[in-house]
Amino acid sequence: MLRDITLGQYYPGNSILHNSDPRTKIVLSFLYMIIVFLIKSYFGFISIALFTLLAITASKIPLKFTLRGLKPILIIIIFAAFINIFTIPGRVIFEIVFLKVTYEGLDTAVKMSLRLIFLISGASLLTLTTTPIRLTDGIEKLLKPFERIGLPAHEIAMMMTIALRFIPTLMEETDKIIKAQTSRGADFETGKLIDRAKSYIPVLVPLFISAFRRADELATAMEARCYRGGEGRTRMKQLKYTRSDALIFIFMIVFSLWIIVLEYLI
Repeated sequence: MLRDITLGQYYPGNSILHNSDPRTKIVLSFLYMIIVFLIKSYFGFISIALFTLLAITASKIPLKFTLRGLKPILIIIIFAAFINIFTIPGRVIFEIVFLKVTYEGLDTAVKMSLRLIFLISGASLLTLTTTPIRLTDGIEKLLKPFERIGLPAHEIAMMMTIALRFIPTLMEETDKIIKAQTSRGADFETGKLIDRAKSYIPVLVPLFISAFRRADELATAMEARCYRGGEGRTRMKQLKYTRSDALIFIFMIVFSLWIIVLEYLI
């Protein structure tokens, strides 16, 4: 399951989304997330679902690979939906002992689950179609105006990109450690919840050591390449907007206006 995490991974391709400017994708990803939280009706959720499928198709990334990132949070989605179903008061559908299932609770659980699914899918699509270097450049360019008030744009962009990039790396390392401990007789599947939590202590210790070792190796590699931050740094490939970026941006604005009209004006 740990290998199913797609957030932070890059999927090589030559689609319109792969070739578009990272600044466009970052801004539109934030707009996409805002739209997901603005939706209230199921017709709006159908619209965002069709839009997401269209974006995945345009990226030429297999749908199965994109949706694979939902597996690690499936337990969280089910648990949160379960809590909403039985805790939100309203019109009772049926009762199970002292628990009441209500229409309002069921409606909230379904909408909350759909929002989480769309948020993870949208965020994953950003990193799947953007290399870490272009993502860093895009974030830095967007934060550039804030340098006038002392914000270190390059350093923040670099930290955010490294953090995203190391998510799948650390998950892969965790998977290797769990398999190594299992081969030595460790049991992570049986026992009470507290016992199962304690059994992961032998995993956390080597994982932290590995994370610090990788951080030290990364710092050494950056120093060996004379990295001194963003001051005086040049780039071989400059970011530039193209016609496809304008078309993507216009399409997203039109879709956003459609959602606003659908949810608040009709």
